[in-house]
Amino acid sequence: MFNGILDLHNLIRWFVLIAAVYVLFRSILGLLAKKKWDKRDKIAASIFTGILDLQLLIGLGVYAISPNIQSSLQNMAQAMKDSEQRFFAVEHISIMILAVVLAHIGAILLKRASTDSAKYRFGSIFFGITTVLILYAIPWSRTLIPGM
Repeated sequence: MFNGILDLHNLIRWFVLIAAVYVLFRSILGLLAKKKWDKRDKIAASIFTGILDLQLLIGLGVYAISPNIQSSLQNMAQAMKDSEQRFFAVEHISIMILAVVLAHIGAILLKRASTDSAKYRFGSIFFGITTVLILYAIPWSRTLIPGM
């Protein structure tokens, strides 16, 4: 069961990255081209935050049942000395939760913004920071495609 959930988490990472690139592209392009905020922009932001929420939920499930995490949590002092254990037990989950929170703050701010340029600015800033955090916290050393 653990491997299946981990593979699903690994697979959804690609949807997160595709959605991140898309919403960030739309935000930056809209800001630079002084476009009008439209329904596609709203949908892109909603899909991005929705996929992030799903990924976080699955990730919390992985965290809860992972034998490696359980071992790290039982001996946190030792886990902090091992860079890989520390990454998964503390850094990965903390950075990804921060990324999800920032994406939601950005989504809220752009919904409340009164001008199109402000919406694109908030999207560019918050979705940009979120994307950088996600790229930083992805365990690139793990298999890139589940099941391979």
